[in-house]
Amino acid sequence: MNLDALVPSAIDGLMLGFVYGLAAMGLTLIFGVMKVINLAHGPVIALGMFTVLLLSQNAGVNPYLGVAAALIVGLVFGVIIYLVAVDHVINQPELTTLLATFSVNLMIIGVGTAVFTTSPRAVDVSLGSVTGGNVIVLGTHAVAVVIAILATVGLYAFLFRTRLGKSIRAVANNRAAAELMGIDSRRMLALSFGIGTALAMTSGALLSTLFSFTILSGGTYETKSFVIVVLGGLGNPTGALVGGIVLGLLEGVTTVFIPVSWVPVLEYVIFVLILLWRPSGLLGSRG
Repeated sequence: MNLDALVPSAIDGLMLGFVYGLAAMGLTLIFGVMKVINLAHGPVIALGMFTVLLLSQNAGVNPYLGVAAALIVGLVFGVIIYLVAVDHVINQPELTTLLATFSVNLMIIGVGTAVFTTSPRAVDVSLGSVTGGNVIVLGTHAVAVVIAILATVGLYAFLFRTRLGKSIRAVANNRAAAELMGIDSRRMLALSFGIGTALAMTSGALLSTLFSFTILSGGTYETKSFVIVVLGGLGNPTGALVGGIVLGLLEGVTTVFIPVSWVPVLEYVIFVLILLWRPSGLLGSRG
């Protein structure tokens, strides 16, 4: 046990937690608006990683411009997924929408494996570091935190300050009443799915600047996202961000005391305990 590493590990975990929270916000937004559990979330995160890689290696695009591109591609791709796979079953039992998104999961993984194989890839990016005592803050981590915060602020500004955002919230609260007020619920649902997918791809793009990855890497972050949304409260974007920060901090601290291989086990234990103790999440309503 190295207590000297506690503070640096906690800071690294805290910074990573912002990116986790961004990924979970995409998952919880889709659930909050349309009550759909998106099992294509993990592969979409991986697509964000490969978007940055392909633009960086093949077109010489700066990785952070690739992050912006992943946001745009994710928005369009999410709308397409909704219209093709989800729209026709949106009013069906939850298992039907679950299977629809799972089929998208399998297709993305299948095509991605055939095209990219499962060999580890990495994006070449370095922004230096800042050192203070025994704490080293990598520039890539700091930029990832800033972008995650800006994306979160942008999401809230869109949802609460724009007409489209207010329409999405109206559809989420009461779809039938929103339609009576002249809101095109199908359009709002498609846009919501697109935004949720864009957030997932953006988080994947940021993660590609921090770690190596494969087309299967998204599965790990999808699992973390489920833990986070349960921790923060299903359908609660604020809870997702807070849950991501808590999970990241927990990962950073626990690696000082236990082997890294045991950290996922601890996360799943927390996942089960939250479900048993407070299914609505720490920031959710008990009612």
